[in-house]
Amino acid sequence: MSKLEQLRQKIDELDHKLVELLNARASVVKEIGELKRTEKGAPPIYSPDRERMVLDKIKAANEGPLPDRCLIAIYRELMSGSFFLERALRIAYLGPEGSFSHSAAMLKFGRSVEYEPQADISGVFDEIARGHCDLGVVPVENSTVGGVIETLDALIESNVTICAEILVAIHHNLLANCVLENIHTICSKPEVFAQCRHWLSSTFPHVNILPMPSTAQAAQRAAEEEGWAAIGSKLAGELYNLKVILENIEDQTHNVTRFFVISLEAARPTKDDKTSLVFSTADKAGALVDCLDAFRKQGVNLTNIESRPSSQREREYYFFVDCEGHRLDERVQNAIREARHHCLQLIILGSFPRAREVL
Repeated sequence: MSKLEQLRQKIDELDHKLVELLNARASVVKEIGELKRTEKGAPPIYSPDRERMVLDKIKAANEGPLPDRCLIAIYRELMSGSFFLERALRIAYLGPEGSFSHSAAMLKFGRSVEYEPQADISGVFDEIARGHCDLGVVPVENSTVGGVIETLDALIESNVTICAEILVAIHHNLLANCVLENIHTICSKPEVFAQCRHWLSSTFPHVNILPMPSTAQAAQRAAEEEGWAAIGSKLAGELYNLKVILENIEDQTHNVTRFFVISLEAARPTKDDKTSLVFSTADKAGALVDCLDAFRKQGVNLTNIESRPSSQREREYYFFVDCEGHRLDERVQNAIREARHHCLQLIILGSFPRAREVL
């Protein structure tokens, strides 16, 4: 055999061993699933703290030449198959199929779980609250256009908890089944047009711009109409049989959307966590400063703050805050306890592992 044939034979032998080892791992996963079904107080199928532990161990064991990012992607899909063996997870997301929320969910949980598209963000929260789905994935903020109002409002009104966060690099693509010169109409979400404004004005100054409720619906329409194009994800292109005409057409190259994973189960501490909470203050001078100062006194760093006017009372605002630490950490508990004295209302929305990488 030639040297190339010998190396390929070696790869085939290693692949055979890998399949054996993966299935041996899967057998252990099945045993764990059986224990969880019989033991009281067993952790849920998806445990963010366990996920963090597994991925950290994989990175620590990696000596190359494969980059960590490659191994993490493999293990996310492997864990997706493990969920299926224990009990198929049902994950609700802001649909329809091919939306950026769908892409974020698949990047996080792989292709072996069940996905349930919802017409709006409140529908995702309802599916979790009613126990119809195990987890929900909803967008909460974008680095270009800011917070997602529907998610912030739903967090106030629902009793679900945030158990994880996902950071996803948003790349917009021009999707069509015709050549660039024949495109006369481009459709997408208004927010997407805002993120591609400069590119659109310089590349397509005279085409029709048609707003749509979602990027997935835009892709579906573009697949049906001659001379139409959509701006959306590569996943939308795959699902609706559209070609990627141009990639990465967003104006800002570092366009990142943060998504929350919501559940009825709280996440356990990992020593690298964040806590989200919402509060409203009395209508008096210094009330907000007094509340935030409670976190400063305890040395708790605030990583994000966003405000929303109350829909029930005039001149009252809700403040959404992310802080470093878990709600069970002593410093966080002390800060929240003191802050309550300056609030009309304070609700802990959840503690979860800090996302360390952009998917």
